[in-house]
Amino acid sequence: MAIQELPVRERGVCCAPALPMPAQKAGELAGVLKALADPTRLQMALILRDSKEPVCVCDLSGAFDLSQPTVWHHMAKLREAGLVDCEKRGIYAFYWLRKDLTPAQRALIEALA
Repeated sequence: MAIQELPVRERGVCCAPALPMPAQKAGELAGVLKALADPTRLQMALILRDSKEPVCVCDLSGAFDLSQPTVWHHMAKLREAGLVDCEKRGIYAFYWLRKDLTPAQRALIEALA
């Protein structure tokens, strides 16, 4: 392994590196990562990704053995992150992964799958 020469630096002078992405984009992706950091929400997002039709909240309740209020809480977090949308049909709420996800959001979900 070759020894690498480090640049000589002037004392007290900092060289700030360039940010790799705009702050707004970093904030958006961080929100998505926070929402998907919960194992249940990650599984829910993947179920919605794989579903050809909107998924009823009662079906998600059965899949995770969770109460509907708990499922609604998780889905609210995914909605706040801009990942899912829903429609109320009678007393049931149906959820789906948004069609207008950014390429970065979609790639992140695919990478986590």
